[in-house]
Amino acid sequence: MQLSTTQMLRRLGSGEPIDTVRGDAGLTRDQFEAWWRDEAASRVPDLSRGRTAGVDADMDLLRDRWGVPHVFAGGERDLFFGFGYAMAQDRLWQLDYYRRKSVGRLAEVLGEDALNVDVLVRTVGLNRIAAAQLDKLPSRTIERLDAFSAGINAVMEESRGCLPIEFDLLGYSPEPWSPLDSVAVWTEFRWYLTGRLGVIYTPELARRTLGDGELLKAHLTPEAGDESILPPGSYPSSPNGVDTVGEVFGSPDDWIGSNNWVAGGSRTASGKPIVASDPHIAIGSLSCWYQVHLSGGPFNVVGTAYVGTPVIVFGRNERVAWGLTNNICSQRDLYREKTDDAHPGHFLYDGAWEPSTELTETIAVKDADDVARTVRFSRNGPIVDELVPALARDDGPVSLKWLGQTFSDEISCSHDSYLARSCDEFREALRGWIVPTLSFGFADVDGHIGYQCVGRIPLRKRWERGLRKGWDPDDQWQGLVPYDGMPALADPPQDWVRSANNRTAPEDYPYPLSGTWPSGHRALRIRQMLQDAHGLAREDLATMQMDSLVPAAADAVHRLLKLLSGVADPRVRQALSYLESWDGRAETDRVGASIWELFSPAWSKAVSDQRFQGEYREYLSAAGGLAVELLSEDSHGWMTHGSREEAALAAMGQALDRLAELLGPDMSGWAWGKLHRVRTKHLLTGRGDLAQLLDREGGPVAGGGGTVLSAGWDAEFKTVGGSNYRLTADMADSPPGLWAHDVSGTSGHPGSPNYCDQLDDWAAGIQHYLPMDRDRAEAASVNRQRLTPKQR
Repeated sequence: MQLSTTQMLRRLGSGEPIDTVRGDAGLTRDQFEAWWRDEAASRVPDLSRGRTAGVDADMDLLRDRWGVPHVFAGGERDLFFGFGYAMAQDRLWQLDYYRRKSVGRLAEVLGEDALNVDVLVRTVGLNRIAAAQLDKLPSRTIERLDAFSAGINAVMEESRGCLPIEFDLLGYSPEPWSPLDSVAVWTEFRWYLTGRLGVIYTPELARRTLGDGELLKAHLTPEAGDESILPPGSYPSSPNGVDTVGEVFGSPDDWIGSNNWVAGGSRTASGKPIVASDPHIAIGSLSCWYQVHLSGGPFNVVGTAYVGTPVIVFGRNERVAWGLTNNICSQRDLYREKTDDAHPGHFLYDGAWEPSTELTETIAVKDADDVARTVRFSRNGPIVDELVPALARDDGPVSLKWLGQTFSDEISCSHDSYLARSCDEFREALRGWIVPTLSFGFADVDGHIGYQCVGRIPLRKRWERGLRKGWDPDDQWQGLVPYDGMPALADPPQDWVRSANNRTAPEDYPYPLSGTWPSGHRALRIRQMLQDAHGLAREDLATMQMDSLVPAAADAVHRLLKLLSGVADPRVRQALSYLESWDGRAETDRVGASIWELFSPAWSKAVSDQRFQGEYREYLSAAGGLAVELLSEDSHGWMTHGSREEAALAAMGQALDRLAELLGPDMSGWAWGKLHRVRTKHLLTGRGDLAQLLDREGGPVAGGGGTVLSAGWDAEFKTVGGSNYRLTADMADSPPGLWAHDVSGTSGHPGSPNYCDQLDDWAAGIQHYLPMDRDRAEAASVNRQRLTPKQR
């Protein structure tokens, strides 16, 4: 070769096209592909080679055919060391990426493309929050974080000279891992689940056009908004003087959510509960989840952890299994701040001018000068003008108040929950959980099931779906909903629980829950499948996770057919005939699914465009339940130009034009699976041609954005988000175990056979068994690695 391996990798990582680099190296395309395969494979650790390490006694890492590690250790410290060691073997570069993202240091290795991410982190102060959190953690948690860090650092040292290939693509080496890094990654995860500032400023922008009346309410109302987790009457009614629960909010991103449910013993074949859970998040070549089994000290727990943290988020121990969803109760507010030239550097509060504070954050940027940002603070929090649209801050600075800025210790809560021996103990272990608000569903081997909403919700004097007044004491938080006041169910009469990011409780719940819940359609569909079910096996719940029925279409298609019944256009008539015969399922062979999935967003945008013009259209393209209502009537006088029929016909025309462009003019060939396919994108996708080397293409995928089988897509209709991990746990299993799969795979090394190797099984709904006992783990292992102390 005319270029060294290092030179080739650096040039590819800087964004140069493959053909340019291989040409300068004197390689044909086939030779380049062979070089890349060999180079990527050379970075994969030897998972069968015994090593000396910083452990107190011999410990074993057993891996099954999917590369999932079973960590067997004698003591707690060695167990967490092995946890970090295994994760670093598989995800060392991803660990560093997550760490940098969490503290605002991505631009240091990615350049100006990542500057906006760093500015957000430094402005919100995730780096500062993490440091403050670490100082208050209990010693037992610090000891576990230390051991986890030591395991990561051991792999880092072993890998010097042969680091994961992404390090050489970007031309840098990782720094040692510390407990602060794990806390920072967890802090960023908490922000990801609760920040979502658009949920606040979008209604604010809508109000500026629509006012505070019925039009605004109609615009914000989602479909199936009354579908609540707690049934009516399962709690004391609301006392006088307590605000209502809060509003739900239609969202175009229904795939950003999760499902979980528990079927009680009266509904199962075994007489024991079964738990199912599937988080919905971005689908990538590097999963944010890490499947693992930990056995040592007091722990025997299996499930999936969030990469960068020693926290198994979903899973089970020998007696209790659990799943969860994001509850989406508001734990942050945006405030308009009032300033005055006569009082520079001050913000108004309760009639007095209070001095602001400030600090400077300096961000290093690769191949560019450092960027300095001054962060100002009011009593409510940092000024976040750079993080919200100019339209939302045209009348003064905007500040952020987030509950995550106060101390909370979910890492310790999680560790305590692994030791729970019953539903009651599991519920109690989560008492200290503050951020985010989550809906846990759980079951134990004694047959009990439960639901618990965890996290704490600020009490507000008034509900506001927009920016609050920073100068008004009435807009300050009044306290927090107590843990014992949070929504909960214990062995409910229906003998099932479920959540899908839907409304937590009806309007008469005793505490205001400040919910900004999206559509309730997934929750409605799960309820439909559970309420009449009996004799369920674990496989039945796994099948339910693959349910592709589009609940939103059931009523809407009927209305659409009636609205356009008089249209003579033969192409539209043919499309309507496909919709009329469609069974409402987004299966890969359904033409009706393709037509509906393209018409629905086009219609929703057409509805929004009736009222929102110019820059507002960028942020206000979703119409929620209003879009469905307008297919049959306009009770609010929403339409401002043209008839409903004309608008729907135009939206249908756009959908059909797009389908013809993508799949050809023959409508019979418009099967959903020809359009809707899976692609796992790497974190470096977008840099030159790296997508060709790091992404993986899969086959057709059923489901959509609003189905239980959640599979949202990008502009190319590639599935890029949804239920990327699924688990089922049967409490009748003896000895206990877990069934699960991940859309990507265990390994983050592109040259590993376990890189994206679960993609086909994920698409087919085939889950893999993870035993919790040593004998079956030994029998299933294909790689065994023993770590021994450095000194005997």
